[in-house]
Amino acid sequence: MENQDIFSSANLIGNVGEPFFLGFAVGYFAKKMFRFTLFLGGGIVVMLFIAEYYGVVNISDSQLLHVTDVAANAAKNSSDFLLDRLSRFTLKGVSATGGFLMGFKMG
Repeated sequence: MENQDIFSSANLIGNVGEPFFLGFAVGYFAKKMFRFTLFLGGGIVVMLFIAEYYGVVNISDSQLLHVTDVAANAAKNSSDFLLDRLSRFTLKGVSATGGFLMGFKMG
């Protein structure tokens, strides 16, 4: 029977390090894209408010709240998808999910 050291550097890098960095990269990218999307969405809303001020369009508060709710649900589903996909690394899923959360926080 072969003696396998679970704390060897080769074992730790393959089972903890690589999934963590993969999750970190995905989380960092997700946060940057989320911020960019919020920036664009905010710009669109400001342009709509300006167009409404000049009488070009008419925006009701209920329509605006509905669109905001749909966008929030889409963002939640996207993050749930990413976390679910990263957690499929079997035992490595904990490391990948932790990396995602760290990357998302730092992004």
